[in-house]
Amino acid sequence: MAEGIENLLAAGIVPMTWPMHSMTGFGRSSEMGEKWTATVEISAENRKQADIVINLPRALVELEAAVRQKVLECVSRGRVMVNITMEAASKAEQSMQIDHELARSFSVAISDLSVAVGRELVPSVRDFLSMPGILTQERANAEPEQAWQVISPALNHALSALIAMRASEGEHLKIDLLERVNCLRNSQQRISQLAPERPEKQRAALTKKLLDLGLSIEVMDERVAREIAIFAERCDICEELTRLDSHLNQFARYLDSQQAIGRSLDFLCQEIFRELNTIGSKASDAVIAHEVVEAKTELEKIREQAQNIE
Repeated sequence: MAEGIENLLAAGIVPMTWPMHSMTGFGRSSEMGEKWTATVEISAENRKQADIVINLPRALVELEAAVRQKVLECVSRGRVMVNITMEAASKAEQSMQIDHELARSFSVAISDLSVAVGRELVPSVRDFLSMPGILTQERANAEPEQAWQVISPALNHALSALIAMRASEGEHLKIDLLERVNCLRNSQQRISQLAPERPEKQRAALTKKLLDLGLSIEVMDERVAREIAIFAERCDICEELTRLDSHLNQFARYLDSQQAIGRSLDFLCQEIFRELNTIGSKASDAVIAHEVVEAKTELEKIREQAQNIE
């Protein structure tokens, strides 16, 4: 993909900046040669893998591999539909063909009809022209090498238009994703502030429970201290918070990348979900659990948006 973009950059077909972009877009271009004009239309939509569909005139099907290669150099994933049409630049490339056999058959049929109805029927020129197949327009087919001379530049410019639209949509996606990543970071910071309070809350809860049962205990009772220490170790989420912070930083860095990042963002979303899930199960705290639920809700929105990114 990078090589294809560099080629378009060198030709001045795409802008020098290469921001994150979405998988949806449209591009169209026409190129006129001495004998032929090629029109290329490219539309793209979301798809996990690269799926290129090419529609060429039957006489030019051997160019499909070359067209596919050009598209794949610029597109890493998504369903991309390429429609290429050829038009003769002059009427000289077109001719009218007469089906003599069909014309004679039509004339004989009219004669038979005259006998059947008992009066002479004389077909007019309009009658012959209205009979499908008697007179047809035949268009000459361009030779593949000749056609490629106009198809290639038209394809380049259509790809440029597609890339520009994808980049524009990608910029809007980037702004939205950055805001949502900041929301996740705020949740992470709030959880980090709440986490150290968990052992003390557990000690207070355990002490109250024992007192409610009428059991008198010392403030520094060894058994209580041991129970609190075990609880603190079991509900420690420092590692998960550290990894979550790393994933969020990496996510933000990917958004500034000049490469295709869609698959990487998909993977990071899975890792972020895993850390949030572990934090929620280990923390054993209602307030932290609420923060985790809010973060997961935001992450699901991020995941949906990431699926639109190439």
